[in-house]
Amino acid sequence: MAEAEIAFIGGSGLYDIDGLTDARQVSLDTPFGQPSDALTIGTFQGRRVAFLARHGKGHRHLPSEIPFRANIYALKLLGVERIISISAVGSLQENVAPLDIVVPDQIIDRTRGRVRTFFGDGVAAHVGFADPFCPELKRDLVGTVRNMPVTVHDGGTYVVMEGPQFSTRAESMLYRSWGASIIGMTALPEAKLAREAEICYATLALVTDYDVWHQTEAEVSVDLVVANLLKNVETTQALLPNISARIPESRTCNCQSALERAIITSRELIPDEAKLRLSAIIGRYL
Repeated sequence: MAEAEIAFIGGSGLYDIDGLTDARQVSLDTPFGQPSDALTIGTFQGRRVAFLARHGKGHRHLPSEIPFRANIYALKLLGVERIISISAVGSLQENVAPLDIVVPDQIIDRTRGRVRTFFGDGVAAHVGFADPFCPELKRDLVGTVRNMPVTVHDGGTYVVMEGPQFSTRAESMLYRSWGASIIGMTALPEAKLAREAEICYATLALVTDYDVWHQTEAEVSVDLVVANLLKNVETTQALLPNISARIPESRTCNCQSALERAIITSRELIPDEAKLRLSAIIGRYL
């Protein structure tokens, strides 16, 4: 039996969740190292959930330092089927204001040097990623937020930059010209790894600022971001119980079978070491 069915990955400012009962801390080792921090497992609105602070409690990991593979693999080991990612982002469009929430449906990868896959070293696999966020989970998130006193944007493109510095004005204007809605630093490779692990993934993107393109609003700064982060954390804590209650128990999306035809390597040629390393992900296909 799974120890948790739903996972919340907390971004900047969100290092735990309120209201968990029979909560306990779990430290896991994975073939890809240790996760960002110990995971908290408990019962939340009648559902078994896990919580992981993406940057570690106390915010110890830069975006480029986050052990994304260990994080997703650890959640897979726990039996998690759905991940709700909470991320702080900047707005690239006038109609997406600070303190709004965006539930994106597309993503653009502008990161550099991050390992984006569990595969390699004897196993080749190519999962579909045309729609990077689970449509069913995205629908549940939008439906939940619409019942709250906050503005929600259904869909939008999330640009993931490397960081840790914020954008230049030229970069910000470029991303706006592409029609992107928001910009952040952590949704990738997290979303790609979740798809490879056949875990549904969707993001609650909490807007803190207008990045640096806006001519009349204050420039993005740590002080501005932190001030709005604190407000967004309050909103998130109020949202999470409703999200848990809304998510159905069974899945009908294609996320749960993303690897069914994705593993290209002949099974007899997959090294035993690779089978062991990826057992939680590919075991049922061997």
